[in-house]
Amino acid sequence: MSPRLPGSAARPAATPLTGTARRIVRLNYGFQLLFNLLWWMPVFYAYQKDAGLSDGQIFGIQSIYYVAFCLFEIPTGLIADRIGTRNCLRAGAVVMTAANLAPVVSSSYTGFLVHFLAIAAGRSLTSGAASAYLYDGLRAERCEEHYLKAEGTARALGLAAKILCWPLVGPLMVLVHPAPYLLSALSAAGSLICVIALPRTAAQARGTASPGRAGKPRAPRGGRGTSLGDAKAALRCVVSSPWLALVMVQGVAVFTLSRICQVNLFQPILLDHGIGESAHGGVLAAMTVAEAVGSARPQWLGRRLSPVAWVSVLSLVLAGTLAGITLGGPWTAVALLCVFAAAAGFAYPVQRKLVNDAVPAGAPRATLLSVESIVDRAVCALAAVAVGAYLSAGHLDALLWHSALATAVLLGAFQLVLRSVRTRRGTEERGVVLEAAERPDSEATEEAGVRTGTDAAVQARPREPYASHSTTRAGK
Repeated sequence: MSPRLPGSAARPAATPLTGTARRIVRLNYGFQLLFNLLWWMPVFYAYQKDAGLSDGQIFGIQSIYYVAFCLFEIPTGLIADRIGTRNCLRAGAVVMTAANLAPVVSSSYTGFLVHFLAIAAGRSLTSGAASAYLYDGLRAERCEEHYLKAEGTARALGLAAKILCWPLVGPLMVLVHPAPYLLSALSAAGSLICVIALPRTAAQARGTASPGRAGKPRAPRGGRGTSLGDAKAALRCVVSSPWLALVMVQGVAVFTLSRICQVNLFQPILLDHGIGESAHGGVLAAMTVAEAVGSARPQWLGRRLSPVAWVSVLSLVLAGTLAGITLGGPWTAVALLCVFAAAAGFAYPVQRKLVNDAVPAGAPRATLLSVESIVDRAVCALAAVAVGAYLSAGHLDALLWHSALATAVLLGAFQLVLRSVRTRRGTEERGVVLEAAERPDSEATEEAGVRTGTDAAVQARPREPYASHSTTRAGK
């Protein structure tokens, strides 16, 4: 049977949402929409220029932001697993509200630097915790097959809100100059209300974390050394689980390309093709529509390829569109930017579920998701430095081509490692089967019982998507 994506049309959801699960999903929609509704995003470059900042200062702050995000991800993932993901989301919403007010209080280099550092702190507090809370909350209600749709729909709703709100930023700035930052702070405050209304998950209500390795509840968190223990456990999980490490690495291409293109290179690309700043808002809205459609309907990708294969294919699409932008005119550039955004929209929820499915049972999920985010942001920080060097030298086309080639090389290496891991896994499984078959029935039965107890965590989670009969689908 060909592997297929969770929630595809050929396999309807087996379990309807419970009342608690429905509440979790709806409040998650509200949180994701309001928390990520940054009204200042389309105008922050012009706003900082009007405040007297130079290009060097503006891009310097962006580089510091990426580095700070990486550093903040280390403690915030540990904090989420120690104090609980819901409490971590509350802290992130509070920090984000204060961060958006910083430029209003001080419209200077220091004010904008504090603003972006606080943004990095707020987003790092929620980057892994939000996904972990949703995943664990639905799993506690035995509705985990709805996770992919909930994650994708939340992202799509957030993008739709940006489509409606971003065109209003210009007129509002004419009336009240700091309006983009004031409205962003108001939205962040609204996300805090959503988090406060979130229910406690079943595991949290019992004062425990997710199930342990043998399916039993883990001891309550909060003792001394818990954070350090979570960090060590997360590192052991990454080292001992080749599949988890592989899917984390695969996501680097998607995140880095989409982030650098849609934030740092969006305006330079349009200006290089002679598209004036007055049209940038319309192009950004069109790209957001394309991304929203992709995020809301990842099941459109079909079942001919496994989820991990789809992420690789979509990464190549992202790279190909960047290279194609250098070959066409203005309309071609706009069309390819929309294709780029749609591919990113399809890839994000699929990649997010791949990582969540690869996390072993009982492992510190939020910490591991923070590890993934650290890897993504670290590569992004290096890419931002390279972007500044290329743009300063006037080599935009070379930057786009080199980005595409680097992505192709990374994915080629990924496929080689994936094949090696798959071959080794198949060899080990065949060896275990042959060894058990050669032993007396009683001895084989005893060994099976031992393996059942020690490998409960492995059996509790879905098999890797590259297995011959993929079971990353919902409910497996």
